[in-house]
Amino acid sequence: MGILNKLFDMNKRELKKLTKIAGKIEALAGEMEKLTDDELRAKTDEFKQRYQNGETLDDLLVEAFAVVREGARRVLGLYPYPVQLMGGVSLHEGNISEMKTGEGKTLTATMPVYLNALSGKGVHVVTVNEYLASRDATEMGQLYNFLGLTVGLNLNSMTKEEKQEAYEADITYGTNNEFGFDYLRDNMVLYKEQKVQRPLFYAVIDEVDSILIDEARTPLIISGTAQKSTSLYMQANAFVRTLTKDQDYTYDEKTKGVMLTEQGISKAERAFGIENLFDINHVTLNHHVNQALKANASMHLDIDYVVQDGEIVIVDQFTGRLMKGRRYSEGLHQAIEAKEGLEVQNESMTLATITFQNYFRMYEKLAGMTGTAKTEEEEFRNIYNMNVIVIPTNRPIVRDDRPDLIYATMDGKFRAVVEDIAERHQKGQPVLVGTVAIETSELISKYLQKKGIKHNVLNAKNHGREAEIIAEAGEPGSVTIATNMAGRGTDIKLGEGVVEVGGLAVIGTERHESRRIDNQLRGRSGRQGDPGVTQFYLSMEDELMRRFGSDNMKAMMERLGMDDSQPIQSKMVSRAVESAQKRVEGNNFDARKQLLQYDDVLRQQREIIYAQRNEVLDAENLRDIVENMIKHTIEREVDTFAPRNVDEEEWNLQGLVDYTAANLLREGDITLADLTGKEPDEMAEAIFAKVKQRYDEKEEILEPDQMREFEKVIVLRAVDSKWMDHIDAMDQLRQGIHLRAYAQTDPLREYQAEGFAMFESMVLSIEEEVSRYIMKAEIRSNLQRQEVAKGHAVNPKEDGEKVKKKPVIKKTNIGRNDPCHCGSGKKFKNCHGAG
Repeated sequence: MGILNKLFDMNKRELKKLTKIAGKIEALAGEMEKLTDDELRAKTDEFKQRYQNGETLDDLLVEAFAVVREGARRVLGLYPYPVQLMGGVSLHEGNISEMKTGEGKTLTATMPVYLNALSGKGVHVVTVNEYLASRDATEMGQLYNFLGLTVGLNLNSMTKEEKQEAYEADITYGTNNEFGFDYLRDNMVLYKEQKVQRPLFYAVIDEVDSILIDEARTPLIISGTAQKSTSLYMQANAFVRTLTKDQDYTYDEKTKGVMLTEQGISKAERAFGIENLFDINHVTLNHHVNQALKANASMHLDIDYVVQDGEIVIVDQFTGRLMKGRRYSEGLHQAIEAKEGLEVQNESMTLATITFQNYFRMYEKLAGMTGTAKTEEEEFRNIYNMNVIVIPTNRPIVRDDRPDLIYATMDGKFRAVVEDIAERHQKGQPVLVGTVAIETSELISKYLQKKGIKHNVLNAKNHGREAEIIAEAGEPGSVTIATNMAGRGTDIKLGEGVVEVGGLAVIGTERHESRRIDNQLRGRSGRQGDPGVTQFYLSMEDELMRRFGSDNMKAMMERLGMDDSQPIQSKMVSRAVESAQKRVEGNNFDARKQLLQYDDVLRQQREIIYAQRNEVLDAENLRDIVENMIKHTIEREVDTFAPRNVDEEEWNLQGLVDYTAANLLREGDITLADLTGKEPDEMAEAIFAKVKQRYDEKEEILEPDQMREFEKVIVLRAVDSKWMDHIDAMDQLRQGIHLRAYAQTDPLREYQAEGFAMFESMVLSIEEEVSRYIMKAEIRSNLQRQEVAKGHAVNPKEDGEKVKKKPVIKKTNIGRNDPCHCGSGKKFKNCHGAG
């Protein structure tokens, strides 16, 4: 309790401070009212000037907020309430303002956005979908334009030039996906002029819990395709179809885990004509069979995914939205395609990736708004360093939140829900029905059709009309069925006469595993002091109840002789549900935290590579950098052929001469005589001196511009191709690392250590490749920087064509014990085959 009180006091303290600042802003209202439109607009230039002269944004806050407030009254006909001023100040301070539905979050954000845009560094307003981004950019854009600021809209369909223009604006609206992908694409460009983003300064995230928590585990991926056999997916699928549950495989509903039994394994061995499915040669086959089994047993059509235009489209379990362009990894997506009889697509290779957690943590300052964040406060503080400030409502909430009704079976529950809807519909009360899955929304829709009740269904299958349907949801007698989060960010305004019949009724058909999402559904009713009622219907067969020990409660209901027409309203059951939700939330938080710890390993590496890449793009002359790389490579090779801790008689100087001739210089530039009798440091210096001489000769043949461009082409190509392979290798390491736990080692520690070692060896191989190409390649005059692979964003809809990797020139196969191709004189396995 002590901790709770402390948090509560912190919120109280914070609100006291915010109320004081809001009072100061209100005190300027009369002064602002007297200004003409031109005088009000001139304030923007005055503020910018004062900021340039050393005043901070905090110094300007009270006046700037007062200016926006007056501007909003003139342009939008809206005048921010004191609670909105408080919410705005909290956003400027880099916190999360928790404001209930209908409290005007969009207008609240205009004040901190305007204030921070005065810095000239660009402010990003982030929304969950492009419809909301376009709507807010258009509506609020009128206010910003009136005050003399520019507004940009960043859409997925835009060209590079249009995006650059959008990012150059003082304020840029867009979706979390698009901002993240632009960052990744900017770090794959070949010329710095192709970048679209400026350095990340301040972002305000609308529906912050949806973006930073629900989607935190979803990495943004830019992907190219890897050529892999697709016929094996079909064969594995055909085989899995012949298996029987419980005899040939087991399925655990809680974990969604599927496993072959001994009998199933024998069947597989007979079907594929092999002796042992777990033989090292059959790793690929085993993987395909397991994925086919998972696709058939644990992935369900219209719950986990839908089929649209001949493609598998994933359904987001939190929002019920379709996630176009996102694919399951590790071949599961292909296994589902085979299951549904669709064309099996190629597996893809990751070219660049980042999670939302790590992308948004790169902003200098981050703020967010939502109706429900308090339940996840610990996560926001730990991971993003943001506090959740609960802003009071403008008018007290009078909504009636009724205790849950619990039925024995699903069937009884749905019948009761439909009865309730029919009664409310009869008296003209609008009803919003919240469901967890698309399947449930379609089931209720069928029931209502039988009763002849007109209704709208809002699920991932039709989110084009989403806002329109939600806007009508408050009209008298309207019935709207929505999967959980559909229609977020759009207000339900009550029609005429609705207040008299009790306001909007919200009916939940089951509890979501996150309390926050239940609270969001509740919050759609009773906005701005309107009346309303919310009621959740549960059954002992719901997934949440099944997962958390409802069997004995079901037995108890049966013992008491309760049938399906009688619900129980029990505080005990409601408490049990809430503790189940807390447990799931805790598990999910741990999973996200762990993901972040793993992703942080890649984040540090990504930041190093991207910083070096930017250095390469910005630099006029790379010769120093390249020479450094060559120097390191020479020192390493000298150490390989003439190790300091070994007697001179055992040194392989001829090998070093051969290596140098094969990789750095021409035949005869360095001879055995040049190296004999020297210390290793002197040998390295002698070779390096010759390299510099050769470099100078190359410089003389070419014009300086061509030589500089040649260096950039070589370095960028080496960095990009090695980095992409490294991401892929890290991904493979990540997938197998949990097995280390069986060996009593900490998988995360192992991942960090091995990831670091892999990164080190990637840096070395970049240096080696750059050295070899710079010194040995013939320079053509028509040099062009080339992408190592064409990428497309794997997440939002993107019209990128299916991507093929650039052809790779294959070396002839060298045996492990053959002499190495580089001419080192060592066996291949001890030289270039060692990696």
